[in-house]
Amino acid sequence: MSHSVKQHLRLEIEVYDRTIRTWIPGYEQALKRAAGEVARVQPRRVLDLGAGTGALSEAILKQSATATVELLDLDEEMLAQARVRLKSFGERARFRRQSFLDPLPECDAVAASLALHHVPAMTEKKQLYRRILEALVPGGLLVNADVTMPAGEPRRSEDYAKWAAHLVSCGIGKHRAYEHFREWAGEDTYFPLEMELEAMTEAGFDAACAWRDIPNTLIIGRKP
Repeated sequence: MSHSVKQHLRLEIEVYDRTIRTWIPGYEQALKRAAGEVARVQPRRVLDLGAGTGALSEAILKQSATATVELLDLDEEMLAQARVRLKSFGERARFRRQSFLDPLPECDAVAASLALHHVPAMTEKKQLYRRILEALVPGGLLVNADVTMPAGEPRRSEDYAKWAAHLVSCGIGKHRAYEHFREWAGEDTYFPLEMELEAMTEAGFDAACAWRDIPNTLIIGRKP
């Protein structure tokens, strides 16, 4: 699995953190909520899948004083930005150029933000959830902040309209907002929330939706 944020989103890496907030409703709140859920299990080792510039890892490191976070990403430019961002955390932040579809090491928690939608098929998503479950210790936690979209109408169009309204409120024209959606669809797949929960449950998680700001969704999966 190969992925370049610069090519996919047509963004220079340096402006990613600023721009993503205009594109994704509740982005900052999702990071804080996800980090708070991770902190509850008092983890020693956390994996951040598709970690990008390290925004989620930073939130986790700030809330979990004893945690070590290992950032996994294939995009070398994003990881370079993450190294700068997390320099103050020293050895608590570790970096690995690796796909999250590869075997994962044992850990207490797995976190992801706007990364797992790059898995194009639900069959692959289910396999990923099973691999995550295997990597987690008993009582471990999966926290996934990502976009979910209904499969059917009129709910699908209604959610896209709400998403477009957020972009418009940030100064992006409505026509351009829908152009963004079409462009992103080349690499992004947004499954319905119900399908995500069913897939996690089938993999063996106790799964629930913890928060949603359409279309941004925080899903929690606990390993029994």
